[in-house]
Amino acid sequence: MSRPAQLALAGVGLLAAALWAWAAVGLLPPGSWPSLPFRAEAMSLEQILLAFGLMPRGTVALLAGAALGLSGALLQTVLRNPVADPTTLGISSGAQLALVLSTIFAPTLLVDGRWPVAMAGAALAAALVLAVGARRAFAPVTMVIVGMLVGLTSSAIATALTLAQGEYLLSLVIWNGGSLVQQDWSGVRALALVLASGGLAAALLARPLRVLSLGAEGAASLGLRVAAVRLAGIAVAVILAGSVSAELGLIGFVGLAGPALARSLGARTIPERLMLSSLIGALLLSLCDGVVLTVAGASGEMFPTGALTGLIGGPLLIWLLPRLRGSTPPGTEAAEGPAVRLARPRPVLLALAATLVAVSLALVWIGRVPGGWVILDTQSFADFLPMRLPRLIAAASAGAALATAGALLQRLTGNPLASPEVLGVSGGAALGYALAIYLVAAPTAPLLHGATMAGGVIALALVAAYLLRREMPAERILLAGIAVSALASAVLSAMMASGDARSWAVLAWLSGSSSAVLMPGALALAAVALTLWAAALATARWLAILPLGPGVAGGLGLPLRRARVALILLAGLATGAATVLVGPLSFVGLMAPHMARRAGLARPAHHVTGAALIGALLMLLADFGARVAGFPYELPLGLFASLIGAPWLLWLLMRANR
Repeated sequence: MSRPAQLALAGVGLLAAALWAWAAVGLLPPGSWPSLPFRAEAMSLEQILLAFGLMPRGTVALLAGAALGLSGALLQTVLRNPVADPTTLGISSGAQLALVLSTIFAPTLLVDGRWPVAMAGAALAAALVLAVGARRAFAPVTMVIVGMLVGLTSSAIATALTLAQGEYLLSLVIWNGGSLVQQDWSGVRALALVLASGGLAAALLARPLRVLSLGAEGAASLGLRVAAVRLAGIAVAVILAGSVSAELGLIGFVGLAGPALARSLGARTIPERLMLSSLIGALLLSLCDGVVLTVAGASGEMFPTGALTGLIGGPLLIWLLPRLRGSTPPGTEAAEGPAVRLARPRPVLLALAATLVAVSLALVWIGRVPGGWVILDTQSFADFLPMRLPRLIAAASAGAALATAGALLQRLTGNPLASPEVLGVSGGAALGYALAIYLVAAPTAPLLHGATMAGGVIALALVAAYLLRREMPAERILLAGIAVSALASAVLSAMMASGDARSWAVLAWLSGSSSAVLMPGALALAAVALTLWAAALATARWLAILPLGPGVAGGLGLPLRRARVALILLAGLATGAATVLVGPLSFVGLMAPHMARRAGLARPAHHVTGAALIGALLMLLADFGARVAGFPYELPLGLFASLIGAPWLLWLLMRANR
C-alpha cells in the first residue's frame, strides 16, 4: 500500500476518533470520565451513559465494520465478482423476515433476544442460495442471481406483513436502519468473539483462496477441493454478516465498499485484501457513527447509523470507480453453461401473447365477493369494467416496460444481473417520490410524478457519466449503479427510521399498487411500453453487437458511445414512467429478461419481445393476487410479483444444462 493511502486511512481514523471524542466531551468532561472497573452503582447518570452507552457504541462500530468488510472481501474472492457483498446471499433480508414472522406469530421466540431468530433467518436464506448454487457447482453469476431473488422475496413478504401489522412493527422499521445504540458491553463481547473466530478462519482460508483465484479448473487440477473451499468461505462470510444483522440491524454497503476501496488503495494479494477490507470497513462505519453522534449532539439522534453508510460510502465509491486499478471479473465456468437457443422462437412468442390475452380476459370476468368467487354477468361486467380495465392495462404495461428496460440493460452491459434496480434508476425514482412526500405539506399528483421522474433521471445520469467518460467493463458499470442505489436507499432508510407518520405512505408506495391508476395514466403507460418496445426492435443490431465487447463493437462500426447513451435513456424513461404509476417494481426487469433468455429466446428481437410479454404476464398475475388474496383489503403488488417470478426463475436455474 502506498504512502498516500496509508496517510488517508490514518486521517479517516483520526477523524472518526475525534468525532467520538467530541460527543464524549459534550456528555462529560474528560476529568470526570469513569475508570475501570465500571460499577454503575457508584456512577452518576452521565458516567453511566458514557461507560455503558457511548464507549461500547464506539467499540461496536469498529467491530461491526470490520466484520462486514471481511465478509464482503470473502464473498468477492470466493464468487470472483466485485459486485458481491453480504446482501448478495440474502442474509439481511432473511434476518429481517425471521424477526417480522416471530414478532407476529411467535413472539415468545424473542424472549432470549433477537440474535437466535435473526441468525436463523440469515442462515436459512443463505442455505437456500447454497442449495441452488450447489446444483450448478457454485457458479458465481448463478449464486448472485439466486441470492438477489431470495432477498427480494424475503423483503417483499416482510414488507407486506409490516404494512398489515404496522402499528406493532414500527420498531422493526427503525431497526432495519441499523442502529448502533448500546446499553451495555454484551454486544461488544459477542461481536468480538465472532470477529476473532472469523478472522482466524479467513487466515486459514487465505492460501486455498489464492489457489482458487486461478479459476475452478486450474485450482482443481492442483488438487484443491473447489466446492469445499467455496462453501467454507461463504459460511464464514454468512456468520460474520449475520451476526452484525442480528446484533445491530441492517447495515448495508460497508461489505461492498471495504473490498472495493482496498483494491483501489493497492491491495493485490488475497491476505492483503482481507486485512485491508476489514480495516476500511471498521473505519468507514466508525466515521459514519461519528457523524451521527455529532448531529445527535445538536438536534438529537433522528436516524440510525446504518442509514448513513450509503451517504458516505456511495459517493466515495462512485468517485473511486474510474481509479480502480483492477478487479476480478465474474467467473465464467462450466456450471454457467450456454442458455438454450430455440430454432423456432415464434411459436413460443405467439403462445406467450395468447396466454397474456387469455389471462387478461379471465381476470376481467372473474371476481371475488363476500360470498366467494363469481363469474360476472353482463351487467356486473359493464359496471366493473371501468374500474378493472385501467389497473389491468397499467399493470401489464408497467411489467412490459420494466422487462424491456431490463433486457436492454442486460444486453448493454453483457451481464444478466443488470436491471433498473441494480443500475440505481428505481432507487433514485423512489427517493424523488419520498422527498416530495416529506418536503411538501400536501404534494399534488403532478408534483409526485415529476419528483419521481426527476429522481430516476438523476440516478441514471450519474451512471451514464461514467459510460461517457471512459470505457468501463460491465462489472464496474454495475458497481456504479449499486453505489447510486445504496445512496438512495440510505436516505430512504433514514426517513423511514425517523418514525414519522409519512413513512407509512412511502412504505405503501414502495410495495407497489396499481389501484389508484386512472384510464389516462394507464393508456399513457401503455403508449410508453409500446414505444420502448418499438425502439428496442429498431436497435436490434446494437443489442446483438454490444455483448461482444467494445473492441468487437467498434471494429464493426458501431457508434459505441451514442448507442450506450441511447439505450440507457430508453431504459431510464421506461423505468421512470412505470415507477410513477405503480411503484419501483424493477425486480421484473431482472427476472423477466432472464426467464426469456432461459426459455431459448436468444436473438435480440425475440429476447426483448419475450421479456416484455413475460413481464406483462407477471404483473397481471401479481395484480390479481394482490387484489383478491386479502379480500376485502388489497395487499402489496410487489409481494405477489416476487412470489410468482422468483420460484420460476429458481427452477430454471436448477435445471440441468442442455
